[in-house]
Amino acid sequence: MRLKDKVAVITGAGSGIGKAIAEKFAQEGAKVVIADIDLGAAEVTVKEIQKSGHEAMAVAMDVTNEEQVDSAIAKVVSTYGGVDVLVSDAGTQFISPIEDLPFKEWKKLLAIHLDGGFLTTRACIKDMYKRGKGGSIIYMGSVHSKEASALKAPYVTAKHGLIGLCKVVAKEGAKHNVRANVICPGYVRTPLVDKQIPEQAKDLEISEEDVIKKVMLKDTVDGEFTTTADVADVALFFASFDSNALTGQSLIVSHGWFMQ
Repeated sequence: MRLKDKVAVITGAGSGIGKAIAEKFAQEGAKVVIADIDLGAAEVTVKEIQKSGHEAMAVAMDVTNEEQVDSAIAKVVSTYGGVDVLVSDAGTQFISPIEDLPFKEWKKLLAIHLDGGFLTTRACIKDMYKRGKGGSIIYMGSVHSKEASALKAPYVTAKHGLIGLCKVVAKEGAKHNVRANVICPGYVRTPLVDKQIPEQAKDLEISEEDVIKKVMLKDTVDGEFTTTADVADVALFFASFDSNALTGQSLIVSHGWFMQ
C-alpha cells in the first residue's frame, strides 16, 4: 500500500473528484479526512469508505472560513496525530461574460479556490513542519490553470493563481521535505460540469450537445471526458512520491486537450 498509515485531508470530498481521491487514498492505506461544507455528504462518503474496511472521518469545513479551517485541522491532528497529505479540491464555477459578471460572484469564486487553498495549506503545513516528517500538498488546478475559455474569468484567474501559490509552497517547504504540486484536469463529468453545459448553451446560443462536442471536448485527442479515476490516480502519484525531485510542478490530465 502506497499510503499506509498516512493521514490525508481532502477538501470538497463529499462528492465528485474529491470523493474519488478519498476512496483511492483509503484503498492505498491512508486514513482519510473528508472535509466538506456539506457535512451530511461528507458523512455519507465516510460511511461508504468504512464499509469497505478503511478508516475515515468527516469534518465540516467552509474553506473560506479561517476559524473553521483551523479548528477542523486541529481536530484532525488531535484524532490522528498529524497531517501527511493535503488535497485542496474544494471548488465552484460561475459562467458569465465579463460585462455581466457580478462582483460578488467574482469574489466568492476566488475566495473558495484561492483563500481556501491558502487557509488549508497554512493550517496543514504548520503541523507538517512541526512533526518534521515531510508531507505532500496537492492543489486541484485545471487546464484553465494554463489556458483560458470564454465566460470563465474568475475560474481561470483562480486556477492560474493556484500555480503561483504551489510554487511558493514548494520553495518554502523544501527544507522541511514538504512538496507541493498541482493537478490540471480537463473536463471531468461531475455535477459541476453538468451544471455548466446548459449555462454555456444559453450564453453561447448553441445546443447542449454542441457545448460538449464543440466547446468542452473539441480539442481532446479522442473526444472523451477525463474521469474522476484519472485524476485520483495522479493525486496518488503526487501523494506517494518520496522526494523533493517532484515539487512545484503541474500535471495536465486532459486527453490531450492542452499539451506542453
